[in-house]
Amino acid sequence: MPPAPLRLGLAGLGTVGTGVVQILQNHAALIAARAGRPVVITAVSARSKGKDRGVDLSGFAWEDDPVALAKRDDIDVFVEVMGGHEGAARAATEAAIAAGKDVVTANKALLAHYGQDLALAAEAAGRVIRFEAAVAGGIPVIKALTEGLAGNQIKRVMGVMNGSCNYILTRMQNEGLSYEAVFDAAQKLGYLEADPNLDVGGIDAGHKLSLLAAIAFGTKVSFDAVELEGIGAISIDDIRLAADMGYRIKLLGVAQMTGRGLEQRMTPCLVPADSPLGQLQGGTNMVVLEGDSVGQIVMRGAGAGMGPTASAVMGDVIDIARGFRLPTFGIPATALATPTPAKAATPAPYYLRMTLVDKPGALAKIATCLGEAGVSIDQMRQYGHEGTNAPVLIVTHKATRDDIDHAVGLFAATGVLVGAPVALRIEEV
Repeated sequence: MPPAPLRLGLAGLGTVGTGVVQILQNHAALIAARAGRPVVITAVSARSKGKDRGVDLSGFAWEDDPVALAKRDDIDVFVEVMGGHEGAARAATEAAIAAGKDVVTANKALLAHYGQDLALAAEAAGRVIRFEAAVAGGIPVIKALTEGLAGNQIKRVMGVMNGSCNYILTRMQNEGLSYEAVFDAAQKLGYLEADPNLDVGGIDAGHKLSLLAAIAFGTKVSFDAVELEGIGAISIDDIRLAADMGYRIKLLGVAQMTGRGLEQRMTPCLVPADSPLGQLQGGTNMVVLEGDSVGQIVMRGAGAGMGPTASAVMGDVIDIARGFRLPTFGIPATALATPTPAKAATPAPYYLRMTLVDKPGALAKIATCLGEAGVSIDQMRQYGHEGTNAPVLIVTHKATRDDIDHAVGLFAATGVLVGAPVALRIEEV
């Protein structure tokens, strides 16, 4: 008797959902051979039934309500690619677990906010939640952490995890364009979320980092503790000055467990131009994993898009079809530790750019503030006057972020600062 098919209920028929349909329609025999059983879609749900999506949906039952889809008796796995951490996505995922379905999701925001509760519910019900597609698109970083590197104590997780930000920064670099010009172009091309701050504010990438940190360090997801700083303050001057010093600017995520607690930061940093991260172009993502036995592993690939994200969804589906089951975050949710948040304390050089009132003693006042904060200057230069204002670049010797923040706080009282300074960590990777 042939094995029974694995039946999917697909919620969401946007870019990713359509990609899942295409993969199943184009590779049905290959997937069945690899999974050991057929994998089929039995029912779907989306906002508009009549929209032409370029794929044949006639063989699938339709549900207007994704919660109703999640409860259907003729599905085994609920595939959620709608997005959003409240409303329909959350309600339907909870309903699927309650109805005894396994869940495959691409929804990093849902898991960043409610991952612990969902994991507890799924594991209590004997169900699995798989979310490879939620982090770094087509890069199989979740599988790397939970499977391939399971014998390692993870030392650090690092990477560029938002393709839209990397597109903006590399286009500024390559074409000498302003942040505003590239932002507008990216928005017109559809590269940014409906709320662009999810991308350029670092929130989307912060969601992803918090999920990787939970797996890497055996902790509950703690997105609220991620230090977030977007790329909106990065100017073309910063791009050029960094390049002159042999660096590129990236929105870089770093998570590591220290004696003080769990550090999680998603902030713009300078990285060496000749490093793998420095050479990363366009919308590509890169994740760097460091284990005590394996050393450093670098994974690079498409971080978004129909094919790569649908590929990650199908990898999870096929694992379920094979009977492979793991706790949501690699170890049982009941065993995940509550992390102590910690701010990065490892000293590093910092890049400081500011505009000063062009008058005698202005630079000396800034240097005094840095000295009072315990920050030593490596390089300082004034460049290109702008009327009565003087742009200034300072590169510090290694300092902590607390010391830099202290110095910046002192700058405000000098009366010589025009606008807000930009302070970027220089990360040696």
